[in-house]
Amino acid sequence: MARDSADPIVPDTKDWTWSTTRPCPECGFDASTVSAEALPGAVAPLTEPWAAVLTGAAVRQRPVPTTWSHLEYACHVRDVLTVFAGRFELILERDDPMLPNWDQDDASIDGEYAAQDPVEVGRQIAERSEELVAVLQRFQGADWDRPVTRSDGARFTAL
Repeated sequence: MARDSADPIVPDTKDWTWSTTRPCPECGFDASTVSAEALPGAVAPLTEPWAAVLTGAAVRQRPVPTTWSHLEYACHVRDVLTVFAGRFELILERDDPMLPNWDQDDASIDGEYAAQDPVEVGRQIAERSEELVAVLQRFQGADWDRPVTRSDGARFTAL
């Protein structure tokens, strides 16, 4: 689907690999402090609040035209959970896999995030959180050190 030129959301072109080594200045989350052992248990506390957020009366309203609504952010979280479950599966299945590219902005358009059913999105977040945790729980010891290459050539480990 083509981007609607009337949509004021500016596509995100940031390189997010930095978020594995330092805190996010926007939300404060610091992925570098989460150990391999703690990672599966960290997913639910980060995703459970979405069920309550999605019951809000203004769930479809953008706070400003250039910022996603709560519903659009929730759809993004749902899709991130799916993408990362797939990426972690790939890391377990292949040696030094190349991770497929995922464009979150295209996903928001193709998935018609603003038109989604908030209750269904909340249910999907819970399901996909469980799916990601199940994949993460399959990792053992040295699996976390397995090398990975992103589609732009950035290299890092599973952890």
